[in-house]
Amino acid sequence: MNRTRGESMSPNDYVKFMTEEVVKYMELPKEKKKERKQRKKAARKPWSITLFGIIPLALSFVFRRKS
Repeated sequence: MNRTRGESMSPNDYVKFMTEEVVKYMELPKEKKKERKQRKKAARKPWSITLFGIIPLALSFVFRRKS
């Protein structure tokens, strides 16, 4: 499905794509699903940065430097 920018999928193509993705996920072994979930969790930003932006990070650098 090579699509150019701005071209949308037809509803049938979208349903087919989503069905394929769900089937792929369901066929994965339990260990692989768990491993994927752990990798995603590890790659996530800390909640303080997510909620408040770059300010907590900047403050942590300032306070670390003073110590």
